[in-house]
Amino acid sequence: MKCPYCHHVDTQVIDTRISEEGDSIRRRRRCASCDKRFTTYERIELAMPVIVKKNGSRSEYESSKLRASLMLALRKRPVSAEAVDTAIQHIEEKLLASGEREIISGQLGELVMRELKRLDKIAYIRFASVYKSFEDVSEFVEAIQEIKKK
Repeated sequence: MKCPYCHHVDTQVIDTRISEEGDSIRRRRRCASCDKRFTTYERIELAMPVIVKKNGSRSEYESSKLRASLMLALRKRPVSAEAVDTAIQHIEEKLLASGEREIISGQLGELVMRELKRLDKIAYIRFASVYKSFEDVSEFVEAIQEIKKK
């Protein structure tokens, strides 16, 4: 680790502590050249896969877009913010666990529908109607019957 003061490459770790959340390590370092001290943080770097849309374009995964989609489907439904956060966490964990660098938007949509089905059946139907481009009432009836079966 380079010293931020003199840019010497020989620094010594004098103290290591894990953060309260347990998601980073704080290291106190001392430069062997100028004897100044500084702090560094070590964190896990997780890269979410890139989303490949139907038209072939690619975009970075954005948690805010996922939250907005869920909130739109869940509008005026009795679902807590904690439940939405948990659903987002489940989806993100599945994306990371896939190990893929790219994921088709349809796969993300399926993950969202699975979580919405678990959270709220009405929100699931709302989302499915847009996601699957329902064109007539019979498609709504089929989706509702599918939910009733389970």
